[in-house]
Amino acid sequence: MLSRLLDTVIQEGTLIVARPNGPELVFGRGSPRVAIRMHDTRALGELVRDPELKLGELYMEGRLSMEDGGDVTELLALLMTNLARFKPGGVFAFVRRLRKLLRPLAQYNHLGRARRNVAHHYDLSGRLYDLFLDADRQYSCAYFSEPGESLDEAQIGKKRHIAAKLYLNQPGLQVLDIGSGWGGLAIDLARDCRARVLGITLSQEQLSLARQRALRQGVSDRCRFELEDYRNVEGEFDRIVSVGMFEHVGVGYYAAFFARMQALMKDDGVALLHFIGRSDGAGVTNPWIAKYIFPGGYTPALSEVLPVIEHAGLIVTDIEVLRLHYAETLKEWRRRFRLHWEDARALYDERFCRMWDFYLAGSEMAFRHDGLVVFQIQLAKRVDALPITRDYMLESERTMRFAGVEHMPRQSRAA
Repeated sequence: MLSRLLDTVIQEGTLIVARPNGPELVFGRGSPRVAIRMHDTRALGELVRDPELKLGELYMEGRLSMEDGGDVTELLALLMTNLARFKPGGVFAFVRRLRKLLRPLAQYNHLGRARRNVAHHYDLSGRLYDLFLDADRQYSCAYFSEPGESLDEAQIGKKRHIAAKLYLNQPGLQVLDIGSGWGGLAIDLARDCRARVLGITLSQEQLSLARQRALRQGVSDRCRFELEDYRNVEGEFDRIVSVGMFEHVGVGYYAAFFARMQALMKDDGVALLHFIGRSDGAGVTNPWIAKYIFPGGYTPALSEVLPVIEHAGLIVTDIEVLRLHYAETLKEWRRRFRLHWEDARALYDERFCRMWDFYLAGSEMAFRHDGLVVFQIQLAKRVDALPITRDYMLESERTMRFAGVEHMPRQSRAA
C-alpha cells in the first residue's frame, strides 16, 4: 500500500526508502534524490495509515532518519512539491474530508482552552527561545528589506514596518497589542513612537518577562502588560495591533474577534493584523502540528477572513502579502537551534529536539512549497481615517528610528 501511494505521489525527483528487512524501495526518478531509513517494520504500516501525522512522529521518535547525511528539509520539500499536484482519493480523501468536518471541534477555543493552548507552546522554558530567536525574542515573521540582513536587523525592520502602518502620527495615542508576546513591539511603540500601550497575553511566562523589560527600559508608566483574553478587554483605543496571534483564534471565533476589535477601536482608529495564512484556499491544520506544536491553531485563507471583517463593520484599507520572508526567518531559527542542539537536549530531551527540528523544517518548507504566506491587513472604521495614498507608510518607515533592542540576559546566546 505504501508503494502504491508513493508511486502515485512521487512524480518529480526520487525517494529511496531503506527498510530494516528487504531491499530498498525506489520511487520516482531524476533529481533531487532523497534517501530515508525506516528503523522498524511497524513504521511502514503506521506511515501508510496516517502519513500526515505519522511522518513527524516517526522522525521525532528516531524511527525514521535521513540517510547519507541528508537533511529532513530535503524530504519535506520533495513531498510537498509532489503533493501540491496530487489529488488524493480513497481513504486519504476520506480522512481529509473528515478532518475538515471536525475542524470546529479542533478549534473550539473557549476561554479556558485558549489559555491552555497558549501555555502548551509559549510557557516552555524561556531558555529554549533564547537558543534560536533574536535578542528581542520576536517570535514571528521578520521583514528582510535588503539582502544579507541579519535576523536581528530584519526583526527590527518588521516592527518598523508595522509601526508605519499603524500611522502613529501624534504622541500619546492609546495602543492595544493583542498577543504581545515578550513585549518587544509594545515597548518600542511606547519608547520610540511615544504611544501609551496595553499589551495582553495568555502566557504567564511572557507576561512576567514583558513586565520586567518595560521596567528596565523605563517605560512601565506608559507600557503595561496584562494576562487577559481579547474578549475581556475594555476601553477605547486609537490603534490596535496583533502580530502572530490570530492563528490561535479559530475560525468559529473570527466574528467575535472582529466584533471586539470594532468595539474597542475609536471612531478614527486604525488596526494592523499580521498573521500566517494560506494562498490556496481554506484547509485544515496539519494533524502533527495540531497535536504537538499549536493545539487549536489554524492558518486561514483571505476568503475566510475578509467576509467576517466586512460583517463587523470594519474597512480594509490595505493588504500586503509577505511571501518568503517567513521562510528565511525559519531557516535562520533552525540554523541557530541546530547549533545549540545540546543545550536544548539538556533542557528537555532528544525526542523534543527532533520534534522542534521537524517543526521548524516543516514550517519553512510550507512557506516555500505549500502555499503558506503572511498577511498584513490594515483596518479602519472610517474611510478618511488614513491618508489617501500609501506614501505615509514609506516615509514613516524611512524616518523611524527605534532606539535599539534590549539585549536580554541569556544563559546561552545563539550565534
